[in-house]
Amino acid sequence: MEIIGLICEYNPFHNGHLYHIKKIKEMFPDSLLILVLNGYFLERGEISILTKEDKVKLSLEYGIDIVLELPVLFGTQSADIFASTALTILNCFGVEKLVFGSELHNMNALTEIVESIENPLYNEKVKTFLKTGMNYPTALAKAISSPYDFNNPNDLLAISYIKTIRKETFPIESISIKRTNDYHDLESTDTVISASNIRTRWKNEEDITKYLPKDSKDALLKENDEIFFKLLKAKILTTPHLDSFLTVDEGIESRLVDMMKKSITMEEFQNNVKTKRYTYNKIRRMCVHLLLGITKEDNKKATLAYIKVLGFSKKGQNYLKTVKKTNPLPITVDKNSLQYKTEIKASLVYDLIMGTNTYVFEKHNFPIKKL
Repeated sequence: MEIIGLICEYNPFHNGHLYHIKKIKEMFPDSLLILVLNGYFLERGEISILTKEDKVKLSLEYGIDIVLELPVLFGTQSADIFASTALTILNCFGVEKLVFGSELHNMNALTEIVESIENPLYNEKVKTFLKTGMNYPTALAKAISSPYDFNNPNDLLAISYIKTIRKETFPIESISIKRTNDYHDLESTDTVISASNIRTRWKNEEDITKYLPKDSKDALLKENDEIFFKLLKAKILTTPHLDSFLTVDEGIESRLVDMMKKSITMEEFQNNVKTKRYTYNKIRRMCVHLLLGITKEDNKKATLAYIKVLGFSKKGQNYLKTVKKTNPLPITVDKNSLQYKTEIKASLVYDLIMGTNTYVFEKHNFPIKKL
């Protein structure tokens, strides 16, 4: 039996994710699928329109055997930190292969790009380009001077996965599945479209029935931008030393205060704050760190204290019994840890914005079983 790893956010769970799981099962018929799942607040600073609980249930329903939590402390950070933490978790559970979606879908090209990044001159080039006002993804692409187009979220994550595996010498093979759509595409009407496309259509109250399973559609939530904005406004205008919070860097705290005073909606605030250097993704991450109260000091102390099992199938349950003996990290939740306390805060803030009661799910702490 081969142990296959996936790293996903499922925002929302759609037909492309079904395709991903189906392809893995076709490629590896005798396999066990282990998913590392991001929860309420995501890598690009977005808020999930599915609760963590519903994402776990959908994962198990459609073929995942074990679902493990990617803590919000790490899941809301840069691609490298996101990837490093997720792969550390998968490695602890004996995963042999990581299968991910990629627009480029060229492992040789992706590996060449990683080798360029590992060149000592690379960081100096990136710093030089950043000083000109470029954002990080653009500076990265220019510093590498690759003939391949890889400047999209999934290929950038793939690069981070490969970098981590090489750096940590994890015995995990990277395998790419060709993405059937572009992450940035908001126009396609195929049955497999990007999550970004689905979220936009959902927000605009368009019919999205054909793009995702019915049980996924039935569980979708609407983000209350007004509440999000009010919470953030109160935080920014009443909190001293904003630069103590994670990703609030380079004097942008003054800009945050000034632009918040001038803005009346979340969209307006983001547009006002945005610069060439500060992308929308970076601004959204910053907002999440401010709302959750994650400081730079917290980040220095942040460690993976435990690995939380969110759910499992019968097959997964049997595997958990064996891997528990060799796992270097505990799978029992440490309620005194920064990791747990931040997860609880995330659920409380999420509940305020989304009108949910995920706090009960977090406190309950028992895995969801599909036996």
